[in-house]
Amino acid sequence: MSEPVIRLLQTADHPALAALMVEMQGHYRVPCPPVAEIRADLAALPAGVDILVAVKGEAILGFASACNLYPGPGLKSGFFLKEIYVADAARGKGLGRALMQALAALALERGHRRLDWTADADDPALLRFYESLGAVAQTKKVFYRLTGEALAAVAAGPE
Repeated sequence: MSEPVIRLLQTADHPALAALMVEMQGHYRVPCPPVAEIRADLAALPAGVDILVAVKGEAILGFASACNLYPGPGLKSGFFLKEIYVADAARGKGLGRALMQALAALALERGHRRLDWTADADDPALLRFYESLGAVAQTKKVFYRLTGEALAAVAAGPE
């Protein structure tokens, strides 16, 4: 059997990637939108989003989604990894490392100076994986989020 290939997402990949995203939502035990909505969102990706897929035959075994950031170090651009996921059935075969390697290569190809991401602090295996890549946890940074009513309130401005 052939080895998986890592490449940029193509339109023909949308159905298989949507199915993998449904699996991912189940894995993380979070709500999942309907498949039709996922596919519509994939068809309308915002500018600056890149999705790499690990493909074997017609199956998508994993993906990494990143977006451009500016400014970064030295007022140069960077890449932010939003999501990386490998199908449960394909874990332990080096696909996560292959996706990260391809993402790092894409970042350099695009002229980015760094690759940033967040990770679940309560997943020691995941943290060990990232550290095995040479990544360094940024303990001086705090991750914030605005969502729902808080996001709407900030957008509306002071009353």
